[in-house]
Amino acid sequence: MHGRRSPQDCAAAREFQRKHKLGHQDGYAGLETYRRTQLVQAGTDPNADGSCPVDVGRVVCVDMTRQFLWLQNGKKLEFGPVATRTGRLGEETRPGLHKIFRRVRDDHSELYDDAPMPYAQYFDGGQAIHARYDDLFDGGGSAGCVHLRLEHAKTLWDRLGIGDQVYVRGRKPGT
Repeated sequence: MHGRRSPQDCAAAREFQRKHKLGHQDGYAGLETYRRTQLVQAGTDPNADGSCPVDVGRVVCVDMTRQFLWLQNGKKLEFGPVATRTGRLGEETRPGLHKIFRRVRDDHSELYDDAPMPYAQYFDGGQAIHARYDDLFDGGGSAGCVHLRLEHAKTLWDRLGIGDQVYVRGRKPGT
């Protein structure tokens, strides 16, 4: 490896970006492209390694290592996997099995400059799964919440309720 991209490498990356309708379609394999390759690789079996429990019924599985989540019921995939953004260094998303205890469709952060938190589903203290209007791949991470694109947060909102479980595992790269 020489650390340089050939014109063929760039063309292949650009084609992948176009095929998957990524925001950047310039042939540069940045973070968004990398994360999408992980989603493609996971396909319809994101829990192939068995890291998310299958004996707890319906559960949202948050994989911090690969930065995506999915919804499963037992071994059946119900939604996803979709890209996510978890907590940054010093404000990591807390791992473990949690339950959704509060839901607010149009919430705003009391701690972070009234930041919008649409479709917020709280699972551990102030940590919630919610939409992010800005680019998921901009910046180092959240302040502990699990960020999703708006359409994905809405889909989870429509499928989940109080008492549904959230399983957070792994470690966000760079934390």
